[in-house]
Amino acid sequence: MVPARLEQHVRYLAEDCAPRHWQGREGLERASVYIEKELRAGGGRISEQVFEVRRKPYRNVIASFGPESGPRIIVGAHYDACEPLPGADDNASGVAGLLELGRLLGAHPPVMRVELVAYTLEEPPFFRSGNMGSARHAQALKVKGEAVRAMIALEMIGRFTEAPRSQAYPSVLISPLYPDRGNFIAVVGRLNDIGLTRSMKGAMRGATSLPVVSINAPRWIPGLDFSDHHPYWEEGFPAVMVTDTAFYRNTDYHTPQDTPDRLDYLRMAQVVQGVHAAVERLAR
Repeated sequence: MVPARLEQHVRYLAEDCAPRHWQGREGLERASVYIEKELRAGGGRISEQVFEVRRKPYRNVIASFGPESGPRIIVGAHYDACEPLPGADDNASGVAGLLELGRLLGAHPPVMRVELVAYTLEEPPFFRSGNMGSARHAQALKVKGEAVRAMIALEMIGRFTEAPRSQAYPSVLISPLYPDRGNFIAVVGRLNDIGLTRSMKGAMRGATSLPVVSINAPRWIPGLDFSDHHPYWEEGFPAVMVTDTAFYRNTDYHTPQDTPDRLDYLRMAQVVQGVHAAVERLAR
């Protein structure tokens, strides 16, 4: 894993593709072309899911690895940004991780089908609606009756800090159970996803020295379903989110200060290594 490649991806998406919000159609197209090129170079079998929203076409980019049929594991990240903002951590970091995961899967094909999906339209005004790219993908899988072993959403994986009291939580009841420093990556799921979150946490911890925690909680906890795993829950699929915890740590969330120079690419590389190890475990 080369941290410099992660930085290259983030800078291209956050700088060369700006703006890439839902009205920045040129930026979104530039980003999707780049993502497709990188996933293809990594060895993925490329397809796309085109859908229309407000009479305009948008697309998810999909790369498949391993067998061409059978149950699948999905790893996804959204490539759009909120408003005309850089969106380096949110969510160029997740897409960069997706692209480098593609390189790892291409070099060592998985024994189960793995789909890497770059989604559009995760951010407002389509957030938590049926027009999210991830919602369209999950709905299509449900209609076709596809078997999904697990879905993993990469949502902001680039901000880390050793500063004391730099990590917040949605409830004072759980704060004492977790670190007060934002130096870890989290695997987040519902109460009934506990087996999946524990399996992922174990695999990720075994792959690198990066601290990994897991959180399983009711869906009403703020932030628990604030990403592309949410639509898969709606369709009955097991799904979790891998995240640096977004606004609970990153004070630049949804601001012009969410820029590439503020990310930790060394620890991002460890996240990708950990997710690859988790995918390999889930595919057995």
